[in-house]
Amino acid sequence: MQIVPDKKIDCLGLFCPMPILKTREAIRGLGPGQVLEMTSDDPASEPDMKSWASRTGHELLEIERVGAVFRFLVRKTR
Repeated sequence: MQIVPDKKIDCLGLFCPMPILKTREAIRGLGPGQVLEMTSDDPASEPDMKSWASRTGHELLEIERVGAVFRFLVRKTR
């Protein structure tokens, strides 16, 4: 099933910690159950997002990588 994000943010060209900071800001504006898509080309963004999701309790639904670009889908849990 294709998940349609409620909001998308583009963090291409940004490096740690900016993708995480922008993700945190964006998810604050969403309601519980809504989904955020974040794209990033920072190689550290995959471990950063996994760690951030486990710390905050938000659900990392999907990590997709095409070339140097990562696409993350995060569901706000609370």
